[in-house]
Parts: sequence; C-alpha cells; structure tokens
Amino acid sequence: MSEPVTVAITRTVDPHRAAEVAAWARAGQDLLSAQPGYLGSGWVRPDPASAEWHMLFRFADAASLEAWRRSSEREWWMASALGLVTDEREERRTGIEGWFDDPSHVEVIANPPAAPPRWKQMVAIFLVFYPLSLAANAVLGWLIPDWPLWLRVLTAVVVVTPIMTYLALPLVTRALRPWLNRPRRARA
Repeated sequence: MSEPVTVAITRTVDPHRAAEVAAWARAGQDLLSAQPGYLGSGWVRPDPASAEWHMLFRFADAASLEAWRRSSEREWWMASALGLVTDEREERRTGIEGWFDDPSHVEVIANPPAAPPRWKQMVAIFLVFYPLSLAANAVLGWLIPDWPLWLRVLTAVVVVTPIMTYLALPLVTRALRPWLNRPRRARA
C-alpha cells in the first residue's frame, strides 16, 4: 500500500504582487481539489512583507501526485505564474509525518536557476559570435576569395558553429555568470 505524499515548496514572491500571487495560489488550490487522490493544500507567509511563501499540498499516493505533476491543468497553472513567483526549494515527504512529525524520508529537489533575460543572452552570444564571424570571414576571404558567397558563408558557419558551441560560448558564459544570473532589482 502506497503512503500519502506531502510536497512542501518554498517560493519567492515580489511583496508588491502579493494580491496577484494570492489569487494564483487560490486558483491552484481549486485545480488541485479536483484531482483524484488530492488530500489537501495550503500556503503560509511568515509576515505580510515577506518575499518567502510556503506552499503545501498532499496526495493519497505517489501515483496521484505524479498524475497531477503531468496534468495539463498544472502546466497551465505553473505557466501563469511566470514573473510572479520563483521556486526556491521543494521537499517531498511520505507518511503522516508530512503534516506533523520529522519525516522518515525527505527528497529535496533543487530547481534549476532561472534563465537570464533574453537581452542578456543576446549580449553574451553577440560577444562570442561577432569576433568569431569576423575572424572566419577574414581568413576565408583570404584563403578562398574566388568561392561563391553562399559557399564561403556555409564554410564559415561549419567552422564557427562548433568553436562557438563547445569552446567560446561556454567560456564567455562562465565569465559572465555573475552578471547573467544577477536578480532583477525590485522597482519601487
């Protein structure tokens, strides 16, 4: 017999958008309550100004939880939170201890860091692509000046793409990581 599973998620919320997030959380509870195996859910804020919200939900077994996690309702609901919340940490607990006692089993799932804004990604790619493209075109223009333009460009792309993908872009991304992953400042 499978044990009940409790999922505890800590989410970071912009305090200025608390009303929107509260509506989003209520919508999620409504969607959850219609799922087979659903046993309950709730959310807690340490104080009204806190950016950290703790959300809990409980299912009768791991299969019911997995059905919820793969559902189109959950996919829509999570997509509607983009820009409102970020997931920080998720824990899964089995058995009654999920609500009360220290767990007999805890699985902590680290969420991948959010992707940098597209404009920062564009800057990183430009810093790699422009110099490589310029160098490739200069060298190929010198080595094979009589080739048709489409063939020189194809040759440049074939040469530059692996260098960019496997060498240059990882180096530049690593060097720019603090800037790329710097959180946005909250607007007053």
